[in-house]
Amino acid sequence: MVEIGVIVEISEEQDMRERIGRTLMAATAVAAALVMSGCSASQDAAPRVAGDDGSDSGVPQDDAAVKQSWVSCMHARGQTQVVLDKEGNIAVPAAGTGSAPVGGYDEAAKVCDGKNPGIHQVQKKNNKKFVDMARAFVACGRKNGYPDMPDPDPENGILVFTGQSFDAAKWDAIQPACGKLPMPGYRIGS
Repeated sequence: MVEIGVIVEISEEQDMRERIGRTLMAATAVAAALVMSGCSASQDAAPRVAGDDGSDSGVPQDDAAVKQSWVSCMHARGQTQVVLDKEGNIAVPAAGTGSAPVGGYDEAAKVCDGKNPGIHQVQKKNNKKFVDMARAFVACGRKNGYPDMPDPDPENGILVFTGQSFDAAKWDAIQPACGKLPMPGYRIGS
């Protein structure tokens, strides 16, 4: 019987090692599962934004959809003077034009920017086009009677007139020749 006891002791020791090994493997698997589920469960899905077709394909947003969504958002907040023209440009009339932004424009823009996060990337992509259009308008203006018209801002194409440099008579005089060109955004005052 002694031999049997030794065999049993070896079997019990081996069985103990196997149980410890299985327990460690199970604990490792459970830990890995918890880590994996913790990483994926703690993150919310990315919000759907204008231009997102829902396919999760990584395709860039559709610029036209982003612009249309932003303009629609602005209209919903009472900013109906903001329009998307046939070339796909967002137009906001300047102050003093009779159709300038109504009160609450900045607040509405902030809300709509938040709902359409791609709008800033779309605007930056279009800035070169706006700068080029503004330069063409300024060249026309200078050639047709407004020689001291300021250069457009090289970042966004906006013309910034100081209160003293804006001449309404010269501005009106160049419109017949330059009015066929896209009008740049402009601001009067610093």
